[in-house]
Amino acid sequence: MRKVKQLQERVAVSDLRAAADVIIKNGRIVNVFSGEIMEGDIAIKSGYIVGIGDFDEAAEIIDAKGQYIVPGFIDAHVHVESAMVPPSEFARVLLPNGVTTIVTDPHEIANIAGAKGIEFMLADAAETPLDMYVMLPSSVPATPFEHNGATLEASDLRALYQHEKVIGLAEVMDFPSVASGKTDILQKIVDAEKHGGRIDGHGAGLSKADLNNYLAVGIRTDHESTTAMEAMDRLRAGMFVMLREGTVGRDMIHTLPAVNPKNSHRFCFCTDDKLIDDLLEEGSINYNVRLAIANKIDPVMAIQMATINAATCHKLPHLGAVAAGYQADILFLRDLETVTITKVMKRGEVVVDDGIREESLFKKQDSNFESPAILHTLKLEDLKLEIAGTAANIIGMQPNSLFTEHLVEPITVQNGEFQVSVKDDQLKMVVVERHKGTGCVGVGIVKGFGIRHGAIATTVAHDSHNIVAVGSSDADIMLAIEHITKIGGGIAVVDNGKMAADLALPIAGLLSTQPYEEIQHRLDHLNDAFCGVSAKQGFDPFLTLSFLTLPVIPNLKLTDQGLFDFNVFGFIEVGV
Repeated sequence: MRKVKQLQERVAVSDLRAAADVIIKNGRIVNVFSGEIMEGDIAIKSGYIVGIGDFDEAAEIIDAKGQYIVPGFIDAHVHVESAMVPPSEFARVLLPNGVTTIVTDPHEIANIAGAKGIEFMLADAAETPLDMYVMLPSSVPATPFEHNGATLEASDLRALYQHEKVIGLAEVMDFPSVASGKTDILQKIVDAEKHGGRIDGHGAGLSKADLNNYLAVGIRTDHESTTAMEAMDRLRAGMFVMLREGTVGRDMIHTLPAVNPKNSHRFCFCTDDKLIDDLLEEGSINYNVRLAIANKIDPVMAIQMATINAATCHKLPHLGAVAAGYQADILFLRDLETVTITKVMKRGEVVVDDGIREESLFKKQDSNFESPAILHTLKLEDLKLEIAGTAANIIGMQPNSLFTEHLVEPITVQNGEFQVSVKDDQLKMVVVERHKGTGCVGVGIVKGFGIRHGAIATTVAHDSHNIVAVGSSDADIMLAIEHITKIGGGIAVVDNGKMAADLALPIAGLLSTQPYEEIQHRLDHLNDAFCGVSAKQGFDPFLTLSFLTLPVIPNLKLTDQGLFDFNVFGFIEVGV
């Protein structure tokens, strides 16, 4: 009956029998359906738009003063954990950037803590103005080629579909299991469809023929396009294509040429993984919109991609438009070129005005979440890399890309052990299993970090989130690993045997308990410290390192079990 009463209230306002809660006047409304700029008063009741026309009676009237009125932006695919803050703090960052809704895949914390991690994220988001919809992790663990902290089978996910914010199955990244028809992954897809959910894809490096397997089982989205041709392949196959611009995955410049007025309704925006410092410096989906406009995409088309297209993609019929019957998530823009946001409304309430948040609306939840312990017994001798021969398979890190190169280069070997070459930028990389104390340690060689003296280490290591480190000496690598173990997870930079900077991430080794302002301060120190040990600039070294352990993205990666070659989908020796 409560829902019926709310509908009766809205109808009463829409036909002028009752007063609205809020009326917005003198705005230029971007109609995402017709592509027009419209005029009219916007009447809002109980958090929903009830009409556009001539309205006068309201508890509050807002004069838009000729500004553009657009729907709140939607991030179609994001991992909150990559910002290293829980959802309650994430909302404080996103809403000033005009992002009023996110669709998230909490598989980072799920790989550590399973369903309890997902429940923590849902509970923490519950009291914030931000709408956080969850796609349940499909691949925990992501592959059988690494050790993680939890396993989520189809039976473990079913109960979570009862939560109103759970809307589908997240990126299906275990493509071989799909292609071979393995029961558990197909059961997860069937369960998601049964509950009316969308199934997200993860088509990194897949051919047109591979995409057919995805489409055949009902997967309808993908965010892994890195070129316009890949975007077109997915579009032609019938997918919604999410154009990504994150911290490492900066793909929009290369994929935007695929968008035109005839097909733009099948494109939306996502960030996937973006650190706090980049969110504060650039923005979130508002940055995607600005970048699209700067690259010749029509402003209204870009706004459609950031709003109604994302809502349609994820079957969220109450979001994405300024129109009767839609949730009153509304942005006031000074202009359509710079996308300068002056006011943000969420469910008809002003949450940000001239960049200032209404802090009383942002409540952090008290949580009983207990982070799993970090378990390992790493010793210095575990870091040795024995190689027979004088050449090696080397991970070629590519700045601002999730992909790596498969390099084969001559190396220095003494007494059968690999020797780091700072001159050739051949550094040692280590992955240490931290969840179950298996003792597994993967050791390999990476090129691209330019570390001259020191090491960096982190417990953020996609997707199993073991400990990953890279450095110029075993002693510095060991010190960095020991430090982040001691502080319960986080990031550390070591410079010539001394701690230079750190950031504690005590929630599962992924998230901080501090306000984002303190995290930004710590990240600044970490970046300064990295500049002190490396000559390489122009990329985020910590997030880049965290993706060098993800075996489902080409080409070479390192897990706690060894060097993984995506193209053969198996392990190979480091030595050639």
